[in-house]
Amino acid sequence: MTQTVELPLWLFVLIVLFAAVTALSHFLLPSVRWFFRRRFERAVARLNTRLKRPIQPFKLARRYDMIQRLIYDPEVSREIAIYAEKNNVPENVAFQKAREYAREIVPTFSAFAYFSFAMRVAKLLAEAVYRIRTASQNDAVFAAIPENATPVFVMNHRSNMDYVLVTYLASKTSTLSYAVGEWARVWPLSSLIRLWGAYFIRRRSRGGLYRKVLSRYVQMATNGGDTQAFYPEGGLSLTGRLQPPKVGLLSYLVDGFDPEGERDIVFVPVAINYDRVLEDRVLIAAHARGDRRFGARISVVVAFILRKFWKRLRGHDTRFGTAAVAFGAPVSLRDYGGVEDVEVLSAELMGRIEAVMPVLGVPLVATVLRRSGPLSTDAMLAQVEAVLPLLPPKSIVLDRNDMAAELDIARRHMAQHGLIEKRDDVWHVMEGQEVAVEFYANSIVHYLAEGNNPANAAVAK
Repeated sequence: MTQTVELPLWLFVLIVLFAAVTALSHFLLPSVRWFFRRRFERAVARLNTRLKRPIQPFKLARRYDMIQRLIYDPEVSREIAIYAEKNNVPENVAFQKAREYAREIVPTFSAFAYFSFAMRVAKLLAEAVYRIRTASQNDAVFAAIPENATPVFVMNHRSNMDYVLVTYLASKTSTLSYAVGEWARVWPLSSLIRLWGAYFIRRRSRGGLYRKVLSRYVQMATNGGDTQAFYPEGGLSLTGRLQPPKVGLLSYLVDGFDPEGERDIVFVPVAINYDRVLEDRVLIAAHARGDRRFGARISVVVAFILRKFWKRLRGHDTRFGTAAVAFGAPVSLRDYGGVEDVEVLSAELMGRIEAVMPVLGVPLVATVLRRSGPLSTDAMLAQVEAVLPLLPPKSIVLDRNDMAAELDIARRHMAQHGLIEKRDDVWHVMEGQEVAVEFYANSIVHYLAEGNNPANAAVAK
């Protein structure tokens, strides 16, 4: 027992390494994890005191635990059996397929990444690109949502900046879980998006197993009080108008709702509008081609953001006008009663978005130029003043007492964007830019539909 044993140096080092790993995994690492977990819980508790809607335990669950809970869900298990039978494969193969889907969908939320990094980036980027305005009713609408209800933001989709804008505005009230399309599944963006609590969805998937895994995750998150946000249009608007809604995610929420349960679901219509949509040329070109293939590369986006930050640091005003967000009248799913047709509910939500679409300077200028042709500065102001009474008061986020200054800012941005020009003291739409001007006018065209109001005749002259 006391005799000397000779070992090669490499084998001795290997034994020591194994011993060290064993000691760490059994004695040290659990204590370290417990220490950091306790610090994390205290930090979240302090953060929750500042949020109107505290972070729910569901949001803080480990990703591994959430995946396990999802793939062993009874409804998912039944769908696994159906998938195995339909595709003539063993159930363990179908089970692995469900696990792959769950790993693809379930995010890795980090409160530190969300509030220490994502919020700061969103704030810097949003304020570097736009002047941010919000409708007067927004705070009251959000504050009126009961604490035991899960808010679901239902938004129109004008630009990829929508994600940044709404995340920034919601940062003082709650965290948001977005349904993100496949466009964002590029490294390192995909990893960051998962840390921020977003989950990926396949827009074109028709498989029953995938849809079941996705629907159950969305239902679990909503029932767990995790504030949701999604775009019923399913993609960016190519024309500037609201698009017909898709009912996929909405149907998952309705199907998983228990009217007798403790937690209600409250849909909050959110209307977003811009003086300039960053992707406008790309969207207009896609509409002209009749497809939805967008040529913008992630490298181009990153380069654009870096240029903006650099100019901002040097004291230049890099903003492209105003971006505005308005909340519409919420819809309580419990008060709504039984949903016999999800498309009817979807149409009502889109109608409420349309009813509070923010009215900005560029859409107003685009509207009167389209309707009346070239205008002098004074004539344009008169045309806009004739339009304003036709607009819902809650939709106007401009300073109505200084509309001349608001229009001057809008014209300057449009001229810099190459949409309009001034010749002989008269403003003209530049040749070849008629479709682009129409794109911006379309965001508020529903307020001015011909025949809705006799005063439209004043605008059409």
